[in-house]
Amino acid sequence: MTPVIPFVSEVGGVERKAWKDALPEALRGVAQVKAFDELTQVEREKATVAIVANPDPAKVASLPNLVWVQSLWAGVERLVAELPETGPQIVRLADPQMAETMSEAVLSWSLYLHRDMPAYMRQQRDHVWQHHLLKTPQEVTIGVLGIGELGSASALRLKANGFNVLGWSRSRKTLKGIETFAGAEELGAVLARSDILVLLMPLTGDTRGLIGKQALASVKPGAKLINFARGPIVDTNVLLAALDDGRVGHAVLDVFDQEPLAKDHPFWSHPEVTVLPHISAPTITSTASTIVAQNIKQYLETGSIPPTVDRQRGY
Repeated sequence: MTPVIPFVSEVGGVERKAWKDALPEALRGVAQVKAFDELTQVEREKATVAIVANPDPAKVASLPNLVWVQSLWAGVERLVAELPETGPQIVRLADPQMAETMSEAVLSWSLYLHRDMPAYMRQQRDHVWQHHLLKTPQEVTIGVLGIGELGSASALRLKANGFNVLGWSRSRKTLKGIETFAGAEELGAVLARSDILVLLMPLTGDTRGLIGKQALASVKPGAKLINFARGPIVDTNVLLAALDDGRVGHAVLDVFDQEPLAKDHPFWSHPEVTVLPHISAPTITSTASTIVAQNIKQYLETGSIPPTVDRQRGY
């Protein structure tokens, strides 16, 4: 009998339809994918693996025999926070395409800042015709904070495009041709040297609020910030103050403490903030579905579970 794999998700609209079409096709002949609300009680009790995307924890908890859940996203901090430690193991999406997509976004928005696009946009609104001096990429230092899979790909892509790149992570890592730093004691050196800071670290107890008063007091005056990590890594009030006094020259923000960003939030109207709707590295449905199907097929055939999240570290 073909096993039934629950799809537990609160996403809607176009995204939900995309998964509803792609997942059954990828798992054709292997398993049947059914939305949680369509499951029978017997199917809920038999399920040992589920596919999840922004799930209601109560629905996950109502699947009593789950061994593991396959997330459709790379970020799993909500799952870690809301699923009990005694609950199913969590497998985050590890899609090589995501690193490529993220590195493309990091390069694009770094060039946006490097070429001073925010200033030219303001000038257009004000009908001002004025040139600004342009540095070569080699004269611009970009600090990438978080050099895991996504950060490493992004740092190397920036380097390939001529920028001087620094990398920082909590633990010591090496990247070919890139000067790297590690630990809280070396973060200040990266902050002080970087013209552009790119945040790509996971949200953990150690990184929550990391870019706060002390960090932003240490940045190179006028440095620009790109946050493609998670909103709570940055202290919003401290960042707004740093933007107001010029300590930070501009911020490109794709992630926020609460999403969607409230319509009355000051980021929307701040002249030195570019707001993005969490689009820096969206999951590509086609490639992700193939990877998810491979993981589940292997599990059903051998009982082998892909690498799981370390609940203590949060990733």
